[in-house]
Amino acid sequence: MRSLSLPLVLLAVLGFFSLGASCNNGQEKRGTEPAAAEKSAEPKSAKIEKLDRVDTSALTEPERRTFLGLANELLSPCGEPVSVAQCVAESRACGACVPAARYMVRLVAEGYEKAEIAELFAARYDPKKKVTIDVSQAPMRGAPMAKVSIVEFSDFECPHCGAAHPLLARVLEEYAGKVNLAFKHFPLDGHKNAAPAARAAVAAQAQGKFWEMADALFEHQRELSPENVRKFAKELGLDTAKFEADIAATQTQQRVDADKKEGTALGIQGTPTLFINGRPYKEGLQSLSKYLKEELER
Repeated sequence: MRSLSLPLVLLAVLGFFSLGASCNNGQEKRGTEPAAAEKSAEPKSAKIEKLDRVDTSALTEPERRTFLGLANELLSPCGEPVSVAQCVAESRACGACVPAARYMVRLVAEGYEKAEIAELFAARYDPKKKVTIDVSQAPMRGAPMAKVSIVEFSDFECPHCGAAHPLLARVLEEYAGKVNLAFKHFPLDGHKNAAPAARAAVAAQAQGKFWEMADALFEHQRELSPENVRKFAKELGLDTAKFEADIAATQTQQRVDADKKEGTALGIQGTPTLFINGRPYKEGLQSLSKYLKEELER
């Protein structure tokens, strides 16, 4: 990321931006329980020891062995009952196996354990993990027809969401024209100001000022009293009478409720939660730029 201020840099160093540290009903949730490893490919031939189109030169020898073990165990993302390694070695037609293998190389190099890599690999490539999210009413920024779409489920009172907000904006600048971001509301029950803030953001959206209001709410997320929120609306030049009416409107609450219901159905328990091209993003935000670059090169 470019031009981070010193406080943001310090937070990043402390791991504050990891999606493994998230808000969960007002509590801080760190890490996730490792998922069971995906079903391995049936061993039908000798272990493949070299993949010509996959550069492993940055790995130590133990890391290379770990990578080869995973490549020979995990199923190809092409929907065929063969390993990633066999898929690469045979140049299978779907074209997803080389990027998948290179993704595993990166994860090994970054120090993830085998079980964690299997979980991250499944999140990105298992067909069963891909979901469809309704963004028809969600505020969006970035290129509408971009190759990569991010959907964020967020809570205006969650400090991790507040930290993620400027970083996501920087990613959109970094990949201008190639990535877009849709915002979905997921106010947590333990955050008393989160739901009113979400309604305020919906009301601002009705006047074309969602992102400006979101910036103000995240910047002052410890000061989200109704009086302050009205002040933000006035400073943004909103029609305050309409703003107040829209906050109180039944359809505004229904919008927030619909987002949260959808997120709950997707298994979301904490915020921020990201989906990239319909797949759950499980790495920390410090790796988001690399992940997006890989998506764009697929």
